[in-house]
Amino acid sequence: MTATAYTLFHRIEEPASARIRQRVVELGLKPRIDFQNAETDGRAELARLGGSVTPALWDGHALTVGESAVAATLLTIQPEPGPEREDGW
Repeated sequence: MTATAYTLFHRIEEPASARIRQRVVELGLKPRIDFQNAETDGRAELARLGGSVTPALWDGHALTVGESAVAATLLTIQPEPGPEREDGW
């Protein structure tokens, strides 16, 4: 299993954040992206990274901010590979 490589800072009540969370799930990326609520647990970390606007995606090097920018970045992330079975299924 690959360690979480990304952090999505979001707000529960924000429609743009909800759409991005849904897109993460649709793309099968949830195992790779840690969700942090910018109103509670993720507030200090987002501020430390120089951000305040959500949704925002941290990749360990850069903070991508805004729904369209985050959505475009999600398309570049590969889902975690599933376990291969010996029988080929």
